[in-house]
Amino acid sequence: MDKLTLFLVDDHAVLRAGLKQLLNAESDMEVIGEADNGMDAVRMCEELHPDIVLLDISMPGLSGEATLKLMTSRCPDTRVLVVSMHEDECYVREMLKAGACGYLPKRAADVELLAAIRSTAKGECYVHSSLTAALLADVGQLKGTQFKKAKELSQREKEVLYLLAMGHSNQQIAERLFLSIKTVDTYKQRIKEKLDIHGRSELVRYAIDNGILTAGNLT
Repeated sequence: MDKLTLFLVDDHAVLRAGLKQLLNAESDMEVIGEADNGMDAVRMCEELHPDIVLLDISMPGLSGEATLKLMTSRCPDTRVLVVSMHEDECYVREMLKAGACGYLPKRAADVELLAAIRSTAKGECYVHSSLTAALLADVGQLKGTQFKKAKELSQREKEVLYLLAMGHSNQQIAERLFLSIKTVDTYKQRIKEKLDIHGRSELVRYAIDNGILTAGNLT
């Protein structure tokens, strides 16, 4: 079985060492490189072509967002998972818009990092539940006007899109909406076809750009 190749970008050497030990202990993962700044990270990723980069935001020199944009441009096959101490809504929004495939707070890395990496590797967008809650703060119910750019979607498709954007799995959506997993998958494929979107991270960015992630929790 091929291992997932990982690259660590963080200016704290002790943290990188701990993550490296944790990840290399997994039979399906291997850390193939690390950097303490953005420019070195981009250069080395161009050489090493890792599957997934774990990226911090606050580093000396090139910012995390600038690093992310360069990396997604120069290493399009590499997926980037942000692991940061910052949990403000604005950071999550900006990094997802810049091309991140997920966002995990450092406080949760010890228990959720492996799941986040494996989810990211499957092409899904992993956003920690506490951060999706921040994105959805201080707003009300879903309303038709919030879906002007997605008006061709049925109400059920809007609900499925909303939950997908929040980071729920097919099984969780099925349980939430009292549907079969197969039916949820059918809705998901219809949504992708109607919006001409073909990846989980693109669905999340679409939802953010069109105000879907500023809607309140479904009841």
